[in-house]
Amino acid sequence: MGNRGMEDLIPLVNKLQDAFSSIGQACNLDLPQIAVVGGQSAGKSSVLENFVGRDFLPRGSGIVTRRPLVLQLISANAEWAEFLHCKGKKFTDFDEVRQEIEGETDRITGANKGISPVPINLRVYSPHVLNLTLIDLPGITKVPVGDQPADIEQQIRDMIMQFISRESCLILAVTPANTDLANSDALKLAKDVDPQGLRTIGVITKLDLMDEGTDARDVLENKLLPLRRGYIGVVNRSQKDIDGKKDIKAALEAERKFFLSHPGYRHIADKMGTPRLQQLLNQQLTNHIRDTLPAFRSKLQAQLLALDKEAEEYRGYRPDDPSRKTKQLLQMVQQFSVDFEKRIEGSGDQVDTVELSGGAKINRIFHERFPFELVKMECDDKEMRREISYAIKNIHGIRTGLFTPDMAFEAIVKKQIVKLKEPSVKCVDMVIQELINTVRQCSNKLECFPRLREETERIVTSHIRDRESRAKDQVLLLIDLQLSYINTNHEDFIGFASAQQRSSQTNKSQSSAGNQVIRKGWLTINNISIIKGGAKEYWFVLTAESLSWFKDDEEKEKKYMLPLDNLKVRDVEKSFMSSKHIFSIFNTESRNVYKDNRTLELACDSQDDVDSWKSSLLRAGVYPEKTTTVESETTTTTDNFSMDPQLERKVETIRNLVDSYMAIVNKCIRDLIPKTIMHLMINNVKDFINAELLACLYSAGDQNSLMDESQEQAQRRDEVLRTHQALKEALAIIGDISTSTITTPMPPPVDNSWVGGAGGRRSPPPSPTAPRRMSSGQRPAPRGAPPPPNRPGPLGPFNNSADSPQAPSRPNRAPPSIPSRRPPPSPTRQAPP
Repeated sequence: MGNRGMEDLIPLVNKLQDAFSSIGQACNLDLPQIAVVGGQSAGKSSVLENFVGRDFLPRGSGIVTRRPLVLQLISANAEWAEFLHCKGKKFTDFDEVRQEIEGETDRITGANKGISPVPINLRVYSPHVLNLTLIDLPGITKVPVGDQPADIEQQIRDMIMQFISRESCLILAVTPANTDLANSDALKLAKDVDPQGLRTIGVITKLDLMDEGTDARDVLENKLLPLRRGYIGVVNRSQKDIDGKKDIKAALEAERKFFLSHPGYRHIADKMGTPRLQQLLNQQLTNHIRDTLPAFRSKLQAQLLALDKEAEEYRGYRPDDPSRKTKQLLQMVQQFSVDFEKRIEGSGDQVDTVELSGGAKINRIFHERFPFELVKMECDDKEMRREISYAIKNIHGIRTGLFTPDMAFEAIVKKQIVKLKEPSVKCVDMVIQELINTVRQCSNKLECFPRLREETERIVTSHIRDRESRAKDQVLLLIDLQLSYINTNHEDFIGFASAQQRSSQTNKSQSSAGNQVIRKGWLTINNISIIKGGAKEYWFVLTAESLSWFKDDEEKEKKYMLPLDNLKVRDVEKSFMSSKHIFSIFNTESRNVYKDNRTLELACDSQDDVDSWKSSLLRAGVYPEKTTTVESETTTTTDNFSMDPQLERKVETIRNLVDSYMAIVNKCIRDLIPKTIMHLMINNVKDFINAELLACLYSAGDQNSLMDESQEQAQRRDEVLRTHQALKEALAIIGDISTSTITTPMPPPVDNSWVGGAGGRRSPPPSPTAPRRMSSGQRPAPRGAPPPPNRPGPLGPFNNSADSPQAPSRPNRAPPSIPSRRPPPSPTRQAPP
């Protein structure tokens, strides 16, 4: 005879698991664990064995009680057992299981009563069980024996607490009837971890071993030392019954006969015994399953709602219908065109919040990256002066010039204009790359039709590459136009007459602009030693003359101010251990930049921030480092170069003229290059997609093959329809379970007046309504006497609320004193003080 209540739950759980398996998900019911706690030889293993309804566990000689046994019940079509320490070996004879447990216990603890917290993990597969975990814990002991350590009691308590502290663990507090319930360690431990008594059930064993004329009626009626879930009395098999191979069915019949025939229990026989314990635990399992149903239902309803629209589209879908293919081709091309235009022109829907893309990225290229590349082409002041001086001398030749030659100005200007070709062509390349990325992003919606996606990307990308050559030719033509004629009559050009005057004005404006702020922002100083705190983030302020940093953006506590004289910027390779992007500032005269550091390493979160800061530093006159051999030789020549005062005036004049004219050219180039790219590349590609893409696709080959859906899409369609139907069935099953099962309410709270104070334990007096003695030597009280009030005792009932309905009523007056009735000494119980 098995656990019929648990077997009734199995079909419900199987239905849920089948419903979730049909949609490819796991039904995580997470049924609670059941642990038995009690003293040695209290009958804990028998209680677990009776709950399962099968003779699973080894018996006698304290085999299991020296190590926790974690018994996992797993529903299966056949019955066998497996140990974790014997992987792959199946046990079908449970006599061998008992022998293996005994041998594994001795292997770890020895044969002389030693204990170990290392559990024995046993899995039992059976068609008659739910997926549960049962825990048989070592019995609580006071005095060490054999090889047991001196702190055996504390070790066992810690071991037990590891299991019963979990909120998902039901606690069976087992106490033998022939011991004092008020001194029950099992109830004390249960109260420590479950003060409200929500998951604790008291189990009274060995009722058949009490002295003649005594019983535990008051305890079982929950009048004495009440618990919220009450007590269940059970009669387990004796060691003689176990040795005689008495099966569980016969033991349960004998237990039933005992309760019906005993004068103290016959009126509560229906509430006692192993079947009642099974019923209580099965009710708890049913409650747990019902408690999980609302979350399951909400989850499934959300998934069903998300699939409704897609499933509706797939119903009646015919993949080979030619008219459908033609219609869908038109829709796909139109959607591709709309998506491309939205990504370029900007749109409020489908906004990317992670990074720049499409039109926003191209805008940054036009207005940040391209100007930065132009500025990088500029010479620093010393190099420019050297080139001008050589140009003047070479133009004069052997003669000594009296006037400043305009040919030197034109030679320097043309050289500077030629340098603009590289950043202009690079700007075209960056825009092309972003256009191709945008095409690929837009084609993601065509992934259901791989041939269509492939052809669309190929056609549009080929058109972009065709336009690339025209755009680059036009950009280079713009540069050549600037080279073809140096317009010194431009309205913004200062002219030779004003060059000297402009020089003095420039010096004054630069000095007055020294406090003008160019940029502010957070940067991390990366090369601070670990001794001084390591890398730190500061608020930086860049002006035309200095770079300062502060503790925070309130700019009250300035940490340092670095003059920009003789400073340059160099790139630093990104560290393997760092996620930041780094650049450094150094002094061209090999001086320390910051305290004892030759360089100041600054770190940003992205490469875009690095480029932006380097561009701002260029505006402040801090140029990038020249790295080539020719440039390093030039720098050496520059450092050793000197000029006479007359030549210096000529150089200064041409320098101002070059600056004035290059400002005009740069302004023109910055304006025309983006316009040229926009006209010849971006707008042309948009027009091509709108007007010609569909015709190109039709001419590319068989249109039907273009609209052949991918195998993944066909699987996706079938999966959506199957999942949609399975979700409906799962919701129906949950509804059936909700209506076919009943939640058993939690018993009401009980009085906790029997909880002992700090001064020690006090046992409450027995109720005179029934003879009771939890140990030999105590005599029963006469029936019919009025029940005395409950007294403070050693253990709380796990709740501070109102009295239990079963507890006797108490008048609102001071409790009478406990009558003096001292029982004779007993070897199993000490009389209360």
